[in-house]
Amino acid sequence: MPLDPCLADRLHLLAGMTFADLGDPDALARFIEFARDPAEWTPPDVSVDNREIAGPHGAVPVRTYTPRNPGSAAVLWVHGGGFRGGDLDMPEAHVVAAELAARAGAVVVSVDYRLATDGVRYPVPLDDVHAAWRWLRTEYAADADLTALGGASAGAALALASALRDRDEALRPADLLLLAYPFAHFPVPALDSATATEMAALPPMMRFSVTDIEFMVENYVGRLTDLPRDALPGAAALHDLPPVHLLVSEYDDLRPSGELLGRQLTASGVKASTYLAAGMPHGHLNRTPGLTEVHRSLDFFADALR
Repeated sequence: MPLDPCLADRLHLLAGMTFADLGDPDALARFIEFARDPAEWTPPDVSVDNREIAGPHGAVPVRTYTPRNPGSAAVLWVHGGGFRGGDLDMPEAHVVAAELAARAGAVVVSVDYRLATDGVRYPVPLDDVHAAWRWLRTEYAADADLTALGGASAGAALALASALRDRDEALRPADLLLLAYPFAHFPVPALDSATATEMAALPPMMRFSVTDIEFMVENYVGRLTDLPRDALPGAAALHDLPPVHLLVSEYDDLRPSGELLGRQLTASGVKASTYLAAGMPHGHLNRTPGLTEVHRSLDFFADALR
């Protein structure tokens, strides 16, 4: 499928622009216009509570979304941002958590893990995520018939690594993993030739170059070689994991990582269901459900939780 028309019609706004240009007011205005969705998002009817939980490196902020009539599912959701960006207010955190809570009748906890900035490196973000996950398991153990662990991009890597830690430490596992366009491998496998050709015309701000990917890895781990297997968890043994719902974006340089992860999971005996978000670039959950494929992607995860 071609790039979503809403995005295709605005590509000219990003022409020649890089993230370094966003300090310029004109460039920033063009980027904001590109990021504007066709309809304003109306938050669903869920209550929102902010608190801090204890972690091995200090307090970890979490935000809990509770629907009016909660069912019996509880979810920990982990935003992306290349391990060094993102927060609880970004759409990939706030909109996703609120929508999953409303659509699935689930309690959703979004975690504000420490980012790989100012000298913070692996495993600190992972430790924060795992601490939040174990807190959720304890907090909702009596009421939840299903617990799920999920995230997007780098957050998907952290969610999967947390599930591996549960397995390796013989802790009670999640019942389900929800992984959106995961950054699970380094090096990232190459795009197939047809997709590479289709993506060639996309502006640099919608792509990941080899340099971009190397920067994210080195910033997170501190090196590019001899990486811990759970830092980019596609390198780990993937047996004995919960069922996985895997979401990949069609026009995404990280798509091959998600697709390879799906094949690895299946080969390891793990049940994996994959949904391809047609016409979407990486990070499409940073958009709102006004885009059809964002709506469908959220339903793909919500259906698994019902």
